[in-house]
Amino acid sequence: MDAAGVKDAVHWLAMAAADPETCRWEWERNPLGVALLPAGRLWDVLIVPGALGRPTLNVLARVLAAPGPVLGDFGDARTGFFVPPGTAARWLGTGVRGAGDGSWIVVPYPGRATGGVRWLVPPDGTGRLTEPAVLELAMHEAAARLAGET
Repeated sequence: MDAAGVKDAVHWLAMAAADPETCRWEWERNPLGVALLPAGRLWDVLIVPGALGRPTLNVLARVLAAPGPVLGDFGDARTGFFVPPGTAARWLGTGVRGAGDGSWIVVPYPGRATGGVRWLVPPDGTGRLTEPAVLELAMHEAAARLAGET
């Protein structure tokens, strides 16, 4: 990601905060390179167990020119897919947790390495998110492949 892409991504992510300017200022100076941002305003996050998360991302990468932002945590135990606001409240799926309105997400600074959570697909600053229906189909395909059905 080039400097302009990082700037656009930081701007877009910080817009989720109540005070974007203060958020950006603190985030850029945080030695851990992370910020705690509220979900539910610009995006929700669907958190998938790691065993299904990476295969789902692989399916998305095959069917979409560019999926929305995706987070991975330390050890790939969980994968978080950024989806439109309101998705978490409507999502039904075994083992999938939703972070929507009233939830907070640890978000790494784009383009900066951290020791824990990291971008698997960084935001591009345009607000692109993964459509829930496409994500659901990708999860089904990934689960079927894991089960040896395809």
